[in-house]
Amino acid sequence: MSIIVTDKGFTPDDWTGSISALEDARTGYAIDLPSSADPMELAGRLADIPMIRVDFPSFADGRGFTIARQLRLMGYKGRLRARGHVIADQYAMARRAGFDEVEIADDLAERQPEDQWMFRADWGAHDYQARLRG
Repeated sequence: MSIIVTDKGFTPDDWTGSISALEDARTGYAIDLPSSADPMELAGRLADIPMIRVDFPSFADGRGFTIARQLRLMGYKGRLRARGHVIADQYAMARRAGFDEVEIADDLAERQPEDQWMFRADWGAHDYQARLRG
């Protein structure tokens, strides 16, 4: 099982559609995007993809943040989900990069309970620029 983290806390996964690998992408299906992928491979198809799930193979691998930002700059308006080894300390960065939610394993949710994620849920107010302006 997995848990979805949003600004409102832990929720069960409500995605009921199909998810395919990038190389098997079909119109109307969500896509699993590996951290090694080039988001430009999806150029011209973004409007047909309801959700993109970007893999984080390690909490030390930040390529997924770059992918999320690139997808949003390319105009992607669909649901963008980080999946894998994202830790609570990275939640604010994930939201700033463009992710709508984070999918974590149950064991990570046990080690980093909901309150640790919610501490970072006010991601728009605690960036360095806000602190400098304050």
